[in-house]
Amino acid sequence: MPDSETTDPLNNPTAAQPDPPKGAAASAAAKATADQPAEVKALPQPVPVKPAEDALATAKAEAAANYDKFMRAAADLENFRRRAVREKDELRQLVTARVVEDMLPALDNLALGLAAAKQPNADLKSLVGGIDMVLAQLRSALANHGLKEINPAGQPFDPHQHESISHQPSADVKEEHVLTVVRTGYSLNGRLLRPAAVILSGGPGKKSNAKA
Repeated sequence: MPDSETTDPLNNPTAAQPDPPKGAAASAAAKATADQPAEVKALPQPVPVKPAEDALATAKAEAAANYDKFMRAAADLENFRRRAVREKDELRQLVTARVVEDMLPALDNLALGLAAAKQPNADLKSLVGGIDMVLAQLRSALANHGLKEINPAGQPFDPHQHESISHQPSADVKEEHVLTVVRTGYSLNGRLLRPAAVILSGGPGKKSNAKA
């Protein structure tokens, strides 16, 4: 009985081939991949760049427009300043004119009283009455514009509105109270124009204990 046939891989091509080594297979695959042509990626289209001349012209136009706006704003501000100064002067002149207009009747009466005083048969009592009337007119006219007298006779001393000249003893007026008003003070709309010059009371005088 003949020997069992041995499978010869050379004579039998259908026979199963042995698996190639794994390292060799990986090298072959890598070589095959390297031999394939690389895929060419599409490059992005270049963005068109604005020419330098156009950019410079645009910048110059913007600068000119901004300078024109600045000059207009500066001119408007200067016009506003001049208008404010002019309106302030006009308002001051208007207020001054009103004060003068209110004082004109008193000036007229003062001129009439002076003319009457020059007459040979002038009456002293009538002249005093006329002067009192003129003074009352002046006070009324000025009071209508915010002028207020400061006449603090008998009141406590106020350093913000009074100016002390001296002290005198007094049994009738409390100490550090106004004894005499030497010069009337004035304030205009709450603002001090001139403090009242006053003499303060020093209280009752001390009695001397010396024997006669």
